[in-house]
Amino acid sequence: MYFYVDESGDPTILGRKGRNLLEQGLVSRTFIVGYVETAEPARISKELTALREEIAKDEYLAGIPSISSTLKGFHANKDCAEVKERVFRLLKRSDFKSFIIVARKDEGRFRKKFDLQARKLYEFLVTRLFENRLHRYRNIDIYFAAMGNTVREHNMRKAIDEAIEEFRQKWETRNENKIRIFVQQSSQIPMLQVVDYVLWTVNRVYEQGDFRHYRFIKEKISLVQDIFDLAKYPKTYYTPEYPLEPNKMSPVGG
Repeated sequence: MYFYVDESGDPTILGRKGRNLLEQGLVSRTFIVGYVETAEPARISKELTALREEIAKDEYLAGIPSISSTLKGFHANKDCAEVKERVFRLLKRSDFKSFIIVARKDEGRFRKKFDLQARKLYEFLVTRLFENRLHRYRNIDIYFAAMGNTVREHNMRKAIDEAIEEFRQKWETRNENKIRIFVQQSSQIPMLQVVDYVLWTVNRVYEQGDFRHYRFIKEKISLVQDIFDLAKYPKTYYTPEYPLEPNKMSPVGG
């Protein structure tokens, strides 16, 4: 099985001189990490390449400034609406599942738990994301989208090892599978562009209250875990059968 991991939003809370950017609405209110899993990345990648070639030949799209970026790689935050529609229709018919963990940002909690360090936060979320998934397959390749100094092969390996150990302690079962880890630029790996779109979809829910794209592909999103929505716990695990809806979530503060 192949896993593709990316993030959405940003882990920042404080700016220069301790200025709380979150309270001033200058940074995202959440930090989201998630992955797409599929047994057939080559097929989906081929379809994405074909779609990009189709877009390159489309005269109607030729004058849109963002198309030059799109032709290097799909990116939900940059692609125009016409491109987004085509990508979402492709995703809806593609064979993959996605799993996502959402961290609502809070200065006190993040200072105490992560010392306000992006690397520690990312590692924690990766561990929680994978602790109940890695035992399912004998061989796994995990591709992480590069993120500066926060995502490095050695600390992602550390997070994965912690996930395996937590599973062993919980279930008294040792994970003997083979896991390879890679860190890549999203433009180099089409499947990382898939997870980018999926995470953008969930980001829109939490940051904009926009459920449109989520509702269109929710069958592809096997799990959204809203890890710090303490008021709604334990009903903070959203699936296609129990989907995200405004009345189920606590308001996202900032």
